[in-house]
Amino acid sequence: MPVRLTHIGGPTLLVEAHGWRILSDPTFDPPGRRYGFGWGTSSVKTTGPAVPAEALPALDLVLLSHDHHADNLDDAGRALLPGARSVVTTPSGARRLAAANTRGLAAWSSTTVSSPGLPDLTITATPCRHGPPLSRPIAGEVVGFALRWAGDPAVTWITGDTVLYDGVREVATRLDVDLMVVHLGAVRFGLTGPLRYSMSGRDALELIGLVGPRAALPVHFEGWSHFSEQEAALHEVLDAAPAEVRSRLRWLERGTPLDV
Repeated sequence: MPVRLTHIGGPTLLVEAHGWRILSDPTFDPPGRRYGFGWGTSSVKTTGPAVPAEALPALDLVLLSHDHHADNLDDAGRALLPGARSVVTTPSGARRLAAANTRGLAAWSSTTVSSPGLPDLTITATPCRHGPPLSRPIAGEVVGFALRWAGDPAVTWITGDTVLYDGVREVATRLDVDLMVVHLGAVRFGLTGPLRYSMSGRDALELIGLVGPRAALPVHFEGWSHFSEQEAALHEVLDAAPAEVRSRLRWLERGTPLDV
């Protein structure tokens, strides 16, 4: 069964499949504000959401890769969480949110969520490291999400904000991924020089080659000032990829649903 994806902006994606309506990393604040990310780092939101929060359908599930950075959960996005049937995030995020509809998952742990009249959905958290080695105490806990619906073997994987490292590569050996939503942007901050906090286009080429999904969809490379590799630069890298990888790439137009 096709999965319908609507890219709202940044990491925010509406996923519709098997009757489920799932929102990832909700960010709906207007542009123009500077947000602090801790330890002296910050970023300006440069683009607003392509779909306003009030136009969303009722949500069965919110997937929150992490709650402590505003480019993954801003004020307007946070206001949506109580209205979702379920929210899945990191263990530390679940403790901070402290809501009855929220549960936390550590990497490679799984949970099954239900919604009336719909097939059960099993969510497996996948590893993330949101920065260079030893950065986790500073950058915080992050997870990705692998989704599999009852009766359908196809796996949809949302990488979450991560650099490319062995924990992410492990997905290729443990999961048979059909659709891969890959967070890119090569995040950098002036304060920390050349250090990167998310994957680049070259990282994506390696990971797509390892995982071998039917389709790979780049997100989270636009709309914020801390992305060092935004859309034009990313196209330059990915459009020159070997044919085997390039044939798997699908580009989402913000605000326009795509059946994949």
